Order: sequence, then structure tokens, then C-alpha cells
Amino acid sequence: MRTKNSSALYLMLCLALIFGIGYATNTLASDAANAEVPADVRFHDIVEVDFVMEHIKVPMPEDVMIIDSRPKRKKYDNGHIPMAVSIPDSQFDKMTDQLPADKNALLIFYCGGLKCPLSHKSAWKAEKLGYTNIKVFAKGYPGYMKVAENYPAVTVEWVKKQSDSKADMVIVDSRPKRNKYDKGHIPTAISIPDSQFDKLKDQLPADKGALLVFYCGGLKCPLSHKSAKKAIALGYTNVNVLAEGYPAWVAAYGRGESAAVASAKPASTATLKAGKEEGSIDTSTFVKIVKEDPRSIMLIDVRDANEFKTGSFETAVNIPVDKLEDQIKTLPKDKPVVFVCNTGARSGESFYMVQDVRPEMKNVYYLEAELTFKKDGSFEVKEPIS
Repeated sequence: MRTKNSSALYLMLCLALIFGIGYATNTLASDAANAEVPADVRFHDIVEVDFVMEHIKVPMPEDVMIIDSRPKRKKYDNGHIPMAVSIPDSQFDKMTDQLPADKNALLIFYCGGLKCPLSHKSAWKAEKLGYTNIKVFAKGYPGYMKVAENYPAVTVEWVKKQSDSKADMVIVDSRPKRNKYDKGHIPTAISIPDSQFDKLKDQLPADKGALLVFYCGGLKCPLSHKSAKKAIALGYTNVNVLAEGYPAWVAAYGRGESAAVASAKPASTATLKAGKEEGSIDTSTFVKIVKEDPRSIMLIDVRDANEFKTGSFETAVNIPVDKLEDQIKTLPKDKPVVFVCNTGARSGESFYMVQDVRPEMKNVYYLEAELTFKKDGSFEVKEPIS
């Protein structure tokens, strides 16, 4: 007959066995994630693809950096996780100035998969430099690309190489047409503004396996990413994003092609100082108004709601550009209206949208500048490459 003590001992042994098996299973799973990487190289903090995808933002937060440890020309240029920066492990010591100044910033290293030690090696180097929040995505770029809806980012060097070799490639400019594409774009690119994607999607090739490259206004511009996801939803299987966008192309190869645009500005009763571009507000004038008398204008932030939540002007109202058309009739006549976004792309599109719907409105402007909101509530305005 089993006593109470023997029953309790039996139960404890069973629990110990169960937890022991669970621990061993977790340990084996962890070891399997690094099975091909030597034990003395493996980094201790491994994350999965879901963790990486949670931290891919446009623009990227100041305290997060995703780092590609593979060689740049042979690997990174041909395809990398969007918004990742290239710091090859072989060049790590020469490129430490690219790492965040904040040693508590989240660093996510990756390379070529479970057999690749480069991300682990770079992670150890970063830890020696004093960084305290380091992760390794051991499954790397192959692990990221296994997720069906994911797409790679490419560089301007890769796009130029494909273009020079006459590759069967369709380059799509996701920026607004009149205030961006018409003034300059990558040669051979077609204009499909993200806000007009559904109306213009018939311009995409019939072949769903065709090579597509979307771009917009740079690392702070989400338009190309939004369009890429829409193309994937339509069934396209070879979708890429040039995340550095048109500014990187201009820096490397010049302004590219431009379409003829009207040079004369329409008659205006504007009370604010105009900028160089049609419809734009003078940057210094804008900054002064926002700091000294922000309620003298109606300030409309036309970014998406999730972007607006990360920071904006205290007096700004949020009307995303793809929802603006239905609200244009409600805009005031007795106060200047100024549209803002990250890069001047969506704000410029908003200006032209007002011109189409309510041409009688003359006191309407947009900020043609790169706009960054800091964590402390301040902001920075930088003249962009148009």
C-alpha cells in the first residue's frame, strides 16, 4: 500500500522528469538554432523573425538598428532586410561610427543563416564596445525571406547594374507625380503614386513573376513599402524596395529624368512667404510660425495615423493623404492651410489635391522638407533632394 509520503515523492519525481524533459527540449531547440556555428562564437541572445519584423519601422526609431553583417557588394546590395544598415563583420572595427551613440540602443545583427557566424562575431564585438541590448537573428536573411509576405530591399548600385544590363525590370516611383516624379526620377521608372495605386495598378506587368522595384523619397518615406505590400497582395512574387530611394540615386548618379512642368505660379493671395517650389512655404517662415504663433495656421499632418502617433506638432490635425480628398471641402477659407509629412512627398500631393478639388483656395501650402520629430518633443527641418 502506497503511503502519503511515497505518493508525494512519486509526484515530485514525475514533475522533475516533465520539467527536465521540457528544459532539455528548449536547450536542444536553442542549440539547433546555432548548430552550425562554433560554440566559442555563438552569441547568447537569439531572436526569431517575428521579433525582427516588429522592429522594422519607416522611419526607423533612433534607438533601434538592424545590422547586416554580410559583405556589402556580394550580399547586401543584392537583397537585405528593409531598413537594415550594412556593417560587414570584416569591416566592423572601421565602421563603429555608424553604430548608435546610445549604448542602450537595440542592435539586431544578422547574416546568411544558421551556418553563418558573422552576425555572432559582430554581436560580441558590439558587446565589448559597451552595448547592452544586443540580439542575433541567427536564421538571418534566408529566415526573413521564408515569410511569404516579406520582400527584400536593394541598393542603388544593384538597380543601376540591372538597368545597365538591360534586365527585364519595372521600376516604380511611388511618390506623388506632379510635385516629385515630374521634377526628377530614376530613368525608365514609371509613376504609380501609392495614393493612386488601386487606380493605376493596370500599369504593372501582366506577368506576376516580373521583377518590380519600388522607391520613394528615402529612408523616412513609407510609400514604396506600402506599394510593395499591395503588389505582393496582388500576387507579384519578385517585389523589391529601394529603401534609400531617389535621394540615394541622385547622390550616386545624378538627378535622372524629369518631366516638363509649368514654371509659372498661379495667382495667389497668400499671406505667407512662399518657398522655391510651387505651393511650398518658405522653410524659415514655417519654423518661425510653428514656434511663435502656430494657431495662426491650420496645420495638417498627412502621414498615416501610426506615424502621427509617434510625434507631431501640438496644433496639428491628422488627415492621412489617402483620406484627404473627402475632407477637402471642410478646409477653412479664413486661415492659411499648411500640409506636412516626413519628406514633402505626401504634403505636396495634398497641395495639388486641393488645387484639383477647390482651385479657388489660394492660401494653401505644403512643407517641402525632411521633417524629424525627436523624443523630447522638438523637431528638425532639413531641405530635401527633390
